[in-house]
Amino acid sequence: MKYKLTVIVPLGEKMDKGVLETIKKQDEKTNFIIENGPNPSINRNNGAKKAKTEIIAFVNGHTLLPKDWSKKIRIFFEKYKNIDIVGGPQLTPKDASYFEKISGYALSSIFGSGGVSTRYGGKNLIFDADETSLSSANIACRKKVLDKIKFDENLYPGEDPKFISDAKKNGFELAYSPEIIAFNKRRTNLKEFAMQNFNYGRVRPKKESFVETLKHPSFIVPSLFLLYLILLIPLMVIHKWFILPLILYGILSVFFSVYESVKNKDLLAIFILPFIFFTIHLSYGLGFLYGMIKK
Repeated sequence: MKYKLTVIVPLGEKMDKGVLETIKKQDEKTNFIIENGPNPSINRNNGAKKAKTEIIAFVNGHTLLPKDWSKKIRIFFEKYKNIDIVGGPQLTPKDASYFEKISGYALSSIFGSGGVSTRYGGKNLIFDADETSLSSANIACRKKVLDKIKFDENLYPGEDPKFISDAKKNGFELAYSPEIIAFNKRRTNLKEFAMQNFNYGRVRPKKESFVETLKHPSFIVPSLFLLYLILLIPLMVIHKWFILPLILYGILSVFFSVYESVKNKDLLAIFILPFIFFTIHLSYGLGFLYGMIKK
């Protein structure tokens, strides 16, 4: 049988291999290449070299795929022949733990994740997509893209935003489709979740210059908020009105906690989400500042 699509799966030593079962159960038979090793970028690049199909897709070692995933990718590329890369949302698995579900609510919220919230549940078809809506947990490329662009083997995490940015700089057309769904397992506790966001912030300055980051202000706001909190007491000595940004933050946090809780039909989340939002913002902001200082 001639396969139309090859899925590259980078597996670390402790990665969950459940993704392989969901690949094997695809409605359309799909080839897959497993690459083991501690460096996901090396694994993806090595897998791409071995792939022989016109379409090459990437998922994580802990990603689970609906049965029609590969079919929807094929149909998309056949319909939009000008598109070179397409990705879709990485949703929280239905059997996830409660903490994983709560963190999924926060990641899909524009208040929690800013522009990148699209990755975790965007509903609209986007042409001229970028790193805010695409990630290597659920992405497919025409082979010509991988012939020219590689994943940065010296960057992790953050190698997929750079890959996407490099593709755009080289003139490839990118899209986001809400119909190409994958389920991606979340961190299982607050410590792991905070460290994940810290690492996302830490590698941002390594990925690009500060001037380049300014084009996406939402990546800088958490660091500014953290600096504000550090300086809040001396600022209030100057004038008590400096408390207003913190009050505004609290109002927004409560508003979006209520909104996300109602949207997900989970009223208990109203009381937990403010702490999850705060964790995302502080850990990412701290990571970004650490990355800037180290750089």
